[in-house]
Amino acid sequence: MKPFNNIQSFTLKFKNMKKRILLWTLLVMAVSSYSFAGNGGGINPKAATSFKKDFANAREAKWETGKSFIKVTFKLNDEVVFAYYGENGDLMAISRNIVPSQLPILQLMELKKSYADYWISDLFEIDSDIETSYYITLENSDSRLILKSHGMGGWEIYRKETKM
Repeated sequence: MKPFNNIQSFTLKFKNMKKRILLWTLLVMAVSSYSFAGNGGGINPKAATSFKKDFANAREAKWETGKSFIKVTFKLNDEVVFAYYGENGDLMAISRNIVPSQLPILQLMELKKSYADYWISDLFEIDSDIETSYYITLENSDSRLILKSHGMGGWEIYRKETKM
């Protein structure tokens, strides 16, 4: 892999890291929410109704029931999107993978300046009523950093791992 030297060299690898980061984020959101009681494995009717209203043009919806949320993976305008609903049918958050050029320019410039020796292995955006957050996984030969950014704010280290 080439180091994080310029915008053209950005490469996204969609790995299991995305799922782990997203799971951690949703678990934090879920702890502040309420516990989902379950409905015998079927699709929650309130969430299904909200989903149809929120994403009328969605295709290929796949439903998963978590402990505190309902996740819908679907395609919208040929892009894979993830929506998270509470038991009451309220939309909690929307997530999608993005490319670096979709980041706000100030955040992209800060990444290039502060993390020039890293390459991008994952990048996604989470939108909720409260804010838009970005999570990026940066790697070099020795370590893996997961950074979080809130909207136009700067980047903070969400997690750091040493490679073995």
